[in-house]
Amino acid sequence: MNVAVIGGTGLIGSRVVANLNAAGHQAVPHSLSTGVDVVTGRGVEAAVAGADVVVNLTNSPTFDAASLGFFRTSMRNLLTASERAGAGHFVILSIVGADRVPGLDYYRAKVLQEDILKAGPVPYSIVRATQFMEFMDAILAMTTEGDTVRLPRTPIQPIAAADVSRIVAEVAAGRPLNGTLDIAGPDVYPLDELGRLTLAARGDRRSVVTDDTAGMFAAVHGDAIIAPDGARIAPTRYPDRLS
Repeated sequence: MNVAVIGGTGLIGSRVVANLNAAGHQAVPHSLSTGVDVVTGRGVEAAVAGADVVVNLTNSPTFDAASLGFFRTSMRNLLTASERAGAGHFVILSIVGADRVPGLDYYRAKVLQEDILKAGPVPYSIVRATQFMEFMDAILAMTTEGDTVRLPRTPIQPIAAADVSRIVAEVAAGRPLNGTLDIAGPDVYPLDELGRLTLAARGDRRSVVTDDTAGMFAAVHGDAIIAPDGARIAPTRYPDRLS
């Protein structure tokens, strides 16, 4: 099976390519660094030519309102080219609970991406993942002031990038779901507790202060981004990854 992985050189994309090739498929990574620009359309038709499956793992360069334009334009370009190329399956990676957090522009943009795919001309699969374990450092950095990190008690169910990549590759190699698969890590933590656990494991002297108004996750209410019933639970636990 020939698979074009758009955004195939990033954290998830590079591993999806490796997993697909290890399984005997022919997966080719495409990104800005290989001459493919999903916004202008440059190189898109060449990238998906001959592909049985197109996996779109590109991401907006910003997390503000401009992300809506990015996903609108990139999906239009990719779906048009994929239909012309005769691709029979289009896969995207989205976020568990994105439709339940309307206060975040980026989450609204991911919902827009899903809606465009559902209404598009190519059979599809949507994989919705919870927050990546690998993003914890960035979350800590965003709310650090001196030696203090301010984090809300938002429930988080972190999943390892390796598990996400493996499942995305499996979905890409299978029949189109024409629906959504939710995936998550095995454990739920309040975000402030997750921050303390991370800092302690690394010997980081910063302290975490619970602040339910701090950072982007303050816009998340209740269990909005926790895996719903029926989600596929990945095996990697956060403490195991830290160790």
